Amino acid sequence: MKTFYDYYNNKVQLSFDNHPFDPEPRHVWVICRFEEKWLLTKHKNRGLEFPGGKVEKNETPEEAAIREVWEETGGEVAHIEYIGQYYVSGKREQLAKNIYFATVKALQKQDNYFETEGPVLLEQLPATIKTDEMYSFIMKDDVLSHSIQHVQQMLENA
Repeated sequence: MKTFYDYYNNKVQLSFDNHPFDPEPRHVWVICRFEEKWLLTKHKNRGLEFPGGKVEKNETPEEAAIREVWEETGGEVAHIEYIGQYYVSGKREQLAKNIYFATVKALQKQDNYFETEGPVLLEQLPATIKTDEMYSFIMKDDVLSHSIQHVQQMLENA
């Protein structure tokens, strides 16, 4: 387990074990690849980030992850895999969030991408992401760097 502080100085605990903080978390975050590129979305207020959001009633976290990718990017998920979970001890709330890795097989143009402006494809994530104002606060803590490292190890071992 890794412990650090996020962009807003909230304590974050990250684990790549099987649901160490909450067996049924209400939030998801999906690291996506499409045609060997990183698939992000541009949130209207926060900036560039991987898709994610809240689990709706009668929906599993994995179903929510697939839905969020579709709604925010138009991405059709070919394969999705749980990779970890993190827990944020915030000043106003605490939350557990599942992290998934998804491979997207197609991007469909949408009339509406909900609270986002749709898909953004990147060859690589910039080394300056923590200080780049184009990126959401969600992309600025160590959840991203540890998760990307975990995904890259998974891909190498596949």
